[in-house]
Amino acid sequence: QVQLVESGGGSKQAGGSLTLSCTASRPTLNLYAVGWFRQAPGKEREFVAGMSKDGIQKRYGNSALGRFTISLENAKNTLNLQMSSLKFEDTAVYYCAAATSHLPMLVFDTPSQYTYWGQGAQVTVSS
Repeated sequence: QVQLVESGGGSKQAGGSLTLSCTASRPTLNLYAVGWFRQAPGKEREFVAGMSKDGIQKRYGNSALGRFTISLENAKNTLNLQMSSLKFEDTAVYYCAAATSHLPMLVFDTPSQYTYWGQGAQVTVSS
């Protein structure tokens, strides 16, 4: 079982940048497929970005394409989400997640595919 803790949330003006981090307890994150989701008030949880267990395949939700980057720092056992060109509509609680995967090249993009979740980090973008 893995425990995930997000950090780095906060308030930014539109156009700014922010990096979220997700640190995992043992075992190490490179044993799982990982991803980021977000949920705004009154909306369903939305896929933001995902990475396969082998670290090679990456996928982004439409809202994140070209602006967000997912990466894994193995030495720190930390999953990052670099966000740039922030928009008001990026305001949400952001969650990192990990999924058990028997196929190392798969990226998962739906919440039900993930077993482990962080507590969430609030990101607020002002226009």
